[in-house]
Amino acid sequence: MNFCHLPVLAAEVVQGLKLKSGGVYVDCTLGGGGHSELILKGTGPDGCLVALDQDPEALVAAEKRLTPYKPRVIFVRSNFSRLAEVLDDLGISALDGVLFDLGTSSYQLDNPARGFSYQHDAPLDMRMDPQREITARMLVNHMTVAELTEVIRKYGEERWASRIAEFICEERKHRPIETTGALVEVIKKAIPAGARREGPHPAKRTFQALRIAVNGELEILKASVKSAVLALKPGGRVCVITFHSLEDRIIKDLFRELASPCTCPRDFPVCVCGGKKVLQIVTARPVPPSEEELAVNPRARSAKLRIGEKV
Repeated sequence: MNFCHLPVLAAEVVQGLKLKSGGVYVDCTLGGGGHSELILKGTGPDGCLVALDQDPEALVAAEKRLTPYKPRVIFVRSNFSRLAEVLDDLGISALDGVLFDLGTSSYQLDNPARGFSYQHDAPLDMRMDPQREITARMLVNHMTVAELTEVIRKYGEERWASRIAEFICEERKHRPIETTGALVEVIKKAIPAGARREGPHPAKRTFQALRIAVNGELEILKASVKSAVLALKPGGRVCVITFHSLEDRIIKDLFRELASPCTCPRDFPVCVCGGKKVLQIVTARPVPPSEEELAVNPRARSAKLRIGEKV
């Protein structure tokens, strides 16, 4: 299966990173290599890109796509939570820009074998890194009702979380839930018919929640982006693309924290806590995709871009 990738908010990312010839950049979520290719084009002839991904299939596909730029690309199989360690291993002390494009790639969604999509019947997996031990199948078949409810409610913001969890646990008394198709059927039974007729696919939020839980996405996000900001040169840019409100809230709060680090009470005449401003927020509000982009790539609909600049 081909690794097809349309880079989301491509023009906005290129502008946001302030690409320059000879700069050193990191794409923390390489995927199909679409954003990386744009970064390499914008930093020629001697710019350098460190390209990270924990998915070996993504790395193989991106290396093929980026063959013309190979002398300027360093491919690293790694989760972006290890960014500081990766840079240290490479002897890179400061960056001109960092990109995070969060969530799943189109390839991961469209490849049934990966078990991410509620549109295909496939084994329940959802691991971005195939070497991870925990799969969605394990969570669905071994978590308690309370644990499943918490995951689905917290990470999926699903109003029917408790019913879905109860139906899952009841179903697995008879047989294990092994596939995405079987899980979708249980979710449809759990959500009242009236609610299923409105809004997105009834399984969307539950699948999102399980994917986040399997990959530990939110737990590592704040520390990883903060580490990237600290690695920037003064004037360097960080761009973060999110796809749901939980991610966006974490990034918004982190940017505010780094832009206004003082924790002194407001009535103090001078700052005594020693907090120093690290980041200038470039985007007061997140940048959405244009209507022109949505016409070509409807999957970009929920994307939001936030940009910060190191001070």
